[in-house]
Amino acid sequence: MASIGGIASALAASVALVAMLSPAPTAHGTGDESAINGIFTATSNGEWAQSNQVYHNEATVRSTWTIATTCTTPIDCTGTVKSDQGWTAPIYTTNVQWYVKRELADWERCADGTTAPGHQVYRFTPVGADGYVDPKSTTYAGEDVTTGPSGACGRNVSLQIALPFKLVKIA
Repeated sequence: MASIGGIASALAASVALVAMLSPAPTAHGTGDESAINGIFTATSNGEWAQSNQVYHNEATVRSTWTIATTCTTPIDCTGTVKSDQGWTAPIYTTNVQWYVKRELADWERCADGTTAPGHQVYRFTPVGADGYVDPKSTTYAGEDVTTGPSGACGRNVSLQIALPFKLVKIA
């Protein structure tokens, strides 16, 4: 007859073996907890604008964005931004970094009266009050960068203007 201690040891070993050979449980979440949805105040701070890493003043731009996104995973989200300034653009995320990209006709004014387009990219991340990444935050910080084409206005250097950007949920 086997002792109780021997049976308990054999049982513990069998449970451990089954646990090791069983597949790990997987998360079945859609990632929608990572989605951004609602109405936001968007601010591009012109007081801290930079061109070629040199600070200069630009106009501060404040607008209201209505954002609707869906996520297939916590790091794969897409949707649409509609601004009260009359434009709509796609929004997507890579990990916790969000991107909104759009084209601006006649963005750069040249000395001869002609204009050149600009490519605007908003890039932002959810941040807490301490300034560190906080995926649960409804405040986002990043940058608004617009770049003109090389060769525009007779210059072989692209004009690029970068402004600090903040997005705050209001509804």
